[in-house]
Amino acid sequence: MKIVSWNVNGIRAVERKGLFAPFLASLQPDILCLQEVKAEQSQADCDRTGYLEFWHSAEKKGYSGTALLSRVEPLDVRTGLATRLVNKFDLPKDPFGDPNREGRVITAEFDDFFLVTVYTPNVKDNLSRLALRHQGWDPAFLAHLAALKKKKPVAVCGDLNVAHTEDDLANPKSNLGKAGFTDEERQGIQALLDAGFVDSFRMFTEGNGHYTWWSMRSGARERNAGWRIDYFLVSDDLAPKITRAEIHPEIMGSDHCPVSITLGD
Repeated sequence: MKIVSWNVNGIRAVERKGLFAPFLASLQPDILCLQEVKAEQSQADCDRTGYLEFWHSAEKKGYSGTALLSRVEPLDVRTGLATRLVNKFDLPKDPFGDPNREGRVITAEFDDFFLVTVYTPNVKDNLSRLALRHQGWDPAFLAHLAALKKKKPVAVCGDLNVAHTEDDLANPKSNLGKAGFTDEERQGIQALLDAGFVDSFRMFTEGNGHYTWWSMRSGARERNAGWRIDYFLVSDDLAPKITRAEIHPEIMGSDHCPVSITLGD
């Protein structure tokens, strides 16, 4: 089974470029997770024949949002974080809105595992959303995954909006302490690893130069001056079944490229 994750940065924009159909034909995912769709399901015109669709759009039009397309019918699909977690971790609204109303999480249960796709809140260039993320979102999301992990194996994918280590961005020294590479954000992803999740890409590939997002300024993609902020993390009991974990920089259409894992029997 091949599972692909892609922050499309607006699915309608990818469609207008004529790049969504070639992407599907190239990678042929059994399950596809999308982030930052910036649309309702009815607004997406690309051919998705053969997939069951589950969308979680933001209340704010044209903003954020996730979708899950699957050739395999899930046992159950839920959206957002549970109210009990929002209350427990005092996940607040902020000047940008309520992060649990921004279409950021879809959780699908399959026979052998849970699959969670997430579009983690960006802390903003001025770090104005750092407190919300560090004190509220990250611990609430970890609690969500931990509860699932008690029931069956878990795979979580999406745009986590953080480079974990210095190998995960081209210019770590100049970006230290900036959005996407603060100590607090890096602690958030480390907490997931400490809780028994594995960075699947690092099971197969070491070192730097492997990125999933590039600024649209200054020819960053052409120079491969990027960041690895899109991940597949898997629970330690699912990790032995991962046969491949890949980044697909050749796929164009967004400032992010897709990432994927392949599950064996």
